[in-house]
Amino acid sequence: MLLGTLLVLLLGGATPASAHAALRSTDPDDGSVVQRAPRHVTLTFTESVGLLDDSFRVFGPDQRRVHTGEAQHADGRSDTARVGLPGKLAEGTYTVAWRVVSADSHPVSGAFTFSVGKRSATGVQIDTGPAEDPLTDALYDAARYLAYLAAALLVGAVAFALLCRPADTSPLRRPVVAAWWTLLGSTAVLLLLRAPYETGAGPAAAFDVSAFERTLTSRPGLALLARLAVLLLTAAFLLRLAKRGESRQPTPAVLAAGTTLAVALALTWAAAEHASAGIQVPLAMTSSVLHLVATGVWLGGLVALLLTIRRASGDALRSVVPRFSRIAFVSVTVLAVTGLYQSWRGLGSLSALTGTSFGRLLLAKLVAVTVLVLAAGYSRRWTARLAVPAATARTAAAVRERVPQPVGAPAPEEHAEPEAPGGPGEPGVPDEPSASVPASASTSTSASTSASTSASTSASAAASEGDDADAERRGLRRSVLVEVAVAAVVLLITTLLTTTLPGRAQAEAAQQAPAGALPPTTLISVPFDTGGSTGTTLSGRGKVEVTLDPARVGENGVQAVVFGGDTGLVVVPEVRITFTLPSRKVGPIDAELTDAGGYWSTNSVNLPLAGTWTMKTTVRVSDVDQVTVSKQVRIVP
Repeated sequence: MLLGTLLVLLLGGATPASAHAALRSTDPDDGSVVQRAPRHVTLTFTESVGLLDDSFRVFGPDQRRVHTGEAQHADGRSDTARVGLPGKLAEGTYTVAWRVVSADSHPVSGAFTFSVGKRSATGVQIDTGPAEDPLTDALYDAARYLAYLAAALLVGAVAFALLCRPADTSPLRRPVVAAWWTLLGSTAVLLLLRAPYETGAGPAAAFDVSAFERTLTSRPGLALLARLAVLLLTAAFLLRLAKRGESRQPTPAVLAAGTTLAVALALTWAAAEHASAGIQVPLAMTSSVLHLVATGVWLGGLVALLLTIRRASGDALRSVVPRFSRIAFVSVTVLAVTGLYQSWRGLGSLSALTGTSFGRLLLAKLVAVTVLVLAAGYSRRWTARLAVPAATARTAAAVRERVPQPVGAPAPEEHAEPEAPGGPGEPGVPDEPSASVPASASTSTSASTSASTSASTSASAAASEGDDADAERRGLRRSVLVEVAVAAVVLLITTLLTTTLPGRAQAEAAQQAPAGALPPTTLISVPFDTGGSTGTTLSGRGKVEVTLDPARVGENGVQAVVFGGDTGLVVVPEVRITFTLPSRKVGPIDAELTDAGGYWSTNSVNLPLAGTWTMKTTVRVSDVDQVTVSKQVRIVP
């Protein structure tokens, strides 16, 4: 049953589109004027989408909501969404707000307008429904992050115990149990919050029975249910391992069972995220599973190694650490290959690496992984130092076995001191050797003295070697601790990447957006008056011509040109622009303008929501004179 569910998640709904659904077309067209009232509204997307109970909200010219039918797929096509309209519609402009769930489990929303007969004035801003609830989003993202951390620790600690075979696995028991319970709890939270996350509602909507039932039959819900089932099987597997004992080497059957569970656990992520939609879905799913498993083995194994170093002796570490070092090297190689492929698949072009939020997050992850690899290289040095004493000890033992013992020397276990003849008044203290003492006795005494000296030297060397081993353990522990800290940052960036629109999808959405959806470039004139005379503007007055392109949700370009009181171009020390959406309590978002030589510009202002934004323009014309002017800017979906 579980295998069948995973296969359905793996193969079902795999369409050749980009991750995150992009709106391909609308019927009626966005901004169009139709002479006859349409019977329904149809949206076509770049990939299959899931429908919600409230996928459509239609508002008439009077700003009131229009009664519509139930949302459904048009002609059975999963990449469409359709809703029926009333038989008679009044003349004027209608606003359609929509919200669907893309194949990679992320909700997508937007709005457009069409008019019947003629356009009407819509001076009042329409409430098109919730976009995202901040608390729901925060809780959902926190649960996703905890799930990633717990899965990495669970997979890595168990793999460390089975493959590295430490003599004492007791330090790993509590972390494994904690990871299992954390993953179970975070998965349950994700399942409960799935419905309000999709609809943009508050956390209280998680207790809506009908919404929860819809979640259980959706693709993300099935993936989360499969994860819970895998966790139950994992619990049985861990109990079986606990009964086997610590000293037994794992059999091929045990290793195969553990590998199967790790792959199944990774599939529950790959089946409901970016890999499940887009180009080359089967290859992407395989790459994603390998990437997730390798991440767990490496990063979770680091935590297990850190816990083992604290408890194990130096001799025990000399066999465990080199084994983990080899496993980590293989894991990093798998991560490099799969990560390169997934980066190409998500970006689509090199320009997206710096021109999109997905690309910039990917660069941040690359930097963090580079730091992690450098720390791992430093740890390998300590690993090599730990391995040297063990090899030296084995070589010394082999040499002692090959060296013959001197003639007349006693065996090591026969080093009993002979009774010395007691002299007068000092019984038990040997007198000076006389000429009558046999030569063999003198030789035996010399050999005993030599053996005692050798034992003392060996003890001194062993003490020195123990001090060196302690220093090596401390050094290795510090470097592994750094790796664990950086690994937590890598997982955090990975969580953010899974909720960010890939660059390839963003480019496709821009290319395939409806013709009427792209508004013209917005030009805003911002007059200013610093209230005094400056060296650049005769009266401290002027204006800033701000160009906002395309003035829609997502990435925007901003160019600002400063004119003086005589309408001529002037050079000022600083121009700063911020955007705030008061109705949603978003911002301020700093445009981070840079001086481009005569004007100020940026191409990467991300305005995430539609609405009337407040644009604050700050112009500094001297070291002491500056002014801030606010303007309202309309951002459309």
